[in-house]
Amino acid sequence: MSSLLGAAPGALCRAASREYSNGMDPVTHTLVGASLAETRLGRWSAYAAPTLILGANAPDLDAVTMLIDRDLSLGFRRGWTHGVLAIAVLPILLTGLICLLDRAVARWRGTAPRARPDRLLLLAYIAVASHPLLDWLNTYGMRFLMPFDGRWFYGDALFIMDPLVWLLTGAAVVVAHSRSVAAVAGWLALGGAMTLLLMLVGNVPQGIWLLWLAGLTAIVAARARGVSPPRIRRVATVALVVTGTYMLAMHGGSRLAAREVADWLAARGSAYEEIMAGPLPARPFARDIVVADADHYHFLELNWLGTERIRVSSPALERVRGPAVEAALTAPHVQGIRKWLRFPLYTVEELPDGYRVTIRDVRYARRPGPTFPNSVVELDRNLRPRPR
Repeated sequence: MSSLLGAAPGALCRAASREYSNGMDPVTHTLVGASLAETRLGRWSAYAAPTLILGANAPDLDAVTMLIDRDLSLGFRRGWTHGVLAIAVLPILLTGLICLLDRAVARWRGTAPRARPDRLLLLAYIAVASHPLLDWLNTYGMRFLMPFDGRWFYGDALFIMDPLVWLLTGAAVVVAHSRSVAAVAGWLALGGAMTLLLMLVGNVPQGIWLLWLAGLTAIVAARARGVSPPRIRRVATVALVVTGTYMLAMHGGSRLAAREVADWLAARGSAYEEIMAGPLPARPFARDIVVADADHYHFLELNWLGTERIRVSSPALERVRGPAVEAALTAPHVQGIRKWLRFPLYTVEELPDGYRVTIRDVRYARRPGPTFPNSVVELDRNLRPRPR
């Protein structure tokens, strides 16, 4: 961590962005739910908006495991509360809670309940289902079939911070909910924070900056001019359609990039076992490439707009194997990260009385030093894991 603290701001942000891209950010999930609420769906029933917003975030209930144990969190997240069973059950629970709230409010006011449970249930299913689909789009992965099957699925399409998704999903929401001074101040603070993040990321193409600034200007202009509720609904609907189209295009781009790298390797006679073509922050026309062969991980960058289409981005790392690694993977406190690993990276250090094995994943760790997530196992000379 000390080495990161001494880094330049751009490098620090790039490192943090890579290391903490373990899920689509809560802002995106919330904006998607709020944007859905600005379409005609928001008029289906009383409490439609809170149902859509809460439903869009509901699967992240598993985040509480981060407060209990980091390894437990790695093994639990993106599974039990994101899989098919949770997607079937969570909307029912959410609808029940909203209806109970509606009845309590109606009793307090002396009026009849206003919620329509059948419509709220459908809205809850739409919102809850949006969450794992968004999470699947990044490199962290999703276990859609939990608890019946722990297999991971990877979309490799979107980075955790995507300014175009923020703009599209936030446009109608900001215009519709910025009538008070406090709301305006809050949106300005959020917009400023997002702009600062983009500044710190580094290497953001000029075209993305122009789109970002033009989008912010358009939102401010629409708010100043005033937009009628029917028009806001149309804007929200169009924005969500464009967002979905953009996500599909990014997913297709990653698949295309993987095939292009495979052809590039074949032309050089290089064998490989797996290729990941993942997103880069605010660079939709570039991909972060991981190539796993029998003995090494190789790191490339594919840039469709660059003068050099495919280039080496980081030094290759050896895929360390051996008895010490196998012994370390039996330690009780690494079973969570063991389930989560996609491109495991092991570092074995010899100690005076044994060995230290560090476990990382090259998706988020490409250089020596502390990273997140990682786990350390110490072994004695007989390769028995020592208790923590």
